[in-house]
Amino acid sequence: MLRDYQQRAIDQLYAWFSEHSEGHACLELPTGSGKSHIVAALCKDALESWPGTRVLMLTHVKELIRQNANKMLEHWPDAPLGIYSAGLNRREIGQPITFAGIQSIRNRADDIGHVDLVIVDECHLINHKQQGGYRKLIDDLTAINPALRVVGLTATPYRLGHGLITDEPALFSALIQPASMEELIHKKYLAPLRSKRPDIRMSVEGVRKRGGDYREDDLLKALEDFDTMGAVHEAMRRADHCRSLLFFCTGVDHAYQVRDILRDFGITAETVIGSTPRDERDRILTAFKSGEIRAVTNANVLTTGFDHPDLDCIVFLRPTLSVSLYVQMAGRGMRVKSHTDHCLVLDFAGLVATHGPITAVDPGRKAGTGDAPVKTCEHCAEINPLAARDCIGCGEPFPAPAKREFKLGDQDIMGPGAQTMPVKRWRWRTQVSRASGNPMLAVTYHQGIFDSGVTEYLTLGYPGYAGQKAAATLAEIARNAGVDAGQHMDLTEIAGTMNAAKPPASITYKRDGKFNRITGRSWQTASM
Repeated sequence: MLRDYQQRAIDQLYAWFSEHSEGHACLELPTGSGKSHIVAALCKDALESWPGTRVLMLTHVKELIRQNANKMLEHWPDAPLGIYSAGLNRREIGQPITFAGIQSIRNRADDIGHVDLVIVDECHLINHKQQGGYRKLIDDLTAINPALRVVGLTATPYRLGHGLITDEPALFSALIQPASMEELIHKKYLAPLRSKRPDIRMSVEGVRKRGGDYREDDLLKALEDFDTMGAVHEAMRRADHCRSLLFFCTGVDHAYQVRDILRDFGITAETVIGSTPRDERDRILTAFKSGEIRAVTNANVLTTGFDHPDLDCIVFLRPTLSVSLYVQMAGRGMRVKSHTDHCLVLDFAGLVATHGPITAVDPGRKAGTGDAPVKTCEHCAEINPLAARDCIGCGEPFPAPAKREFKLGDQDIMGPGAQTMPVKRWRWRTQVSRASGNPMLAVTYHQGIFDSGVTEYLTLGYPGYAGQKAAATLAEIARNAGVDAGQHMDLTEIAGTMNAAKPPASITYKRDGKFNRITGRSWQTASM
């Protein structure tokens, strides 16, 4: 049985394809949301609804190939699937569904033959330009079947130096967002992160950039002035209650250095790097998940395809300008745990200050200065929004603030706290953007008669991604309200239709700059 948002993802995908005879779509879903379950259900539905369909499921690491194939067999034990992966020692072609590694199959289009649907996990790795293994294979398969469609899945739909993966000349023409990170945390499908501001921080002053990220040789020089031993000792002091710690390090030598310091500290620790033999890597990660090993250090390895739900501490010792890498690393800790309700993040690399909260990263955002206005609890060092009256970590009350407004800081990794408001009525209206002149819809949710309410803007008249996202949001609202607000209506008609409909029982929202961002709507009957 799929979760509500997983079925929503498939429904929205089908709706987009039914409205667009050409183009490819990407599903954006947070890390830990169960993308492999969506893939399995999509494949099963495609083959049962359209017999003869051939599906190729692509990804870049053997762990994801194995994981996706196993989930397929859980959903459909008799699934007609094959696996093509050198890393898994399997080269099976000819089944209706093929799970494959791009490195192994990139030059095998003629052997694969006709394919109707290509699904790509971690699709942000597809090159924006007409380059790379994914683009080559998709082009070769499209030459065989011009009607081929591609579905991508990723938690990070952007590429370093390029922006969104829908920005031309990218492969994808639409970005579909079935569920937000906030919604999945609210529904207990994901675990939140809790960030502490460390006393030690790595400086990137003078570190040059190449290809949009920091130069590796300069980062290694910066390590010479970084107190790695002090950082590791501080990490263990703050994480003394944690069972399972993952360290992201700056290079191979640094990963081994951190491991040795941990061992000297009395911690069972191992290291995984790109050249770690397959059997040794599997042994280490199995022992890590079982609790036999308490800490694992790594360099550029365990960012995707690594699933350890009970991971309860992540330590950043690796600066990066890549938004995608930042979110992927943080996302390792967001799976629901058996022994705690959150994952601790210790950011010695300044990633939160650089990129902002993972709930609101912006691939075009200028790197932060690290001076974002937040406040740290003097009792437990928890990073809090400036609006917090009591520490979110220990509950200790903060002194009364001075009489001035503060902006929420960017160094809380989960961003500003969401607020829930009961809704008694709503008001829809048309509006024109002062900045662009584009038409849009505005809906204001009210909990009382005279309150100013919380307003949400749907940019339906905007081109590209903004318009697509607004249309998807409107469709979801209308579906839950039980009304038809389709594309056959103009904005005035839609506003009238929605004004006559019943609003949600409550909304969850967060302040995002000048505006409020709706992160969830509850359509259950409000209790009195």
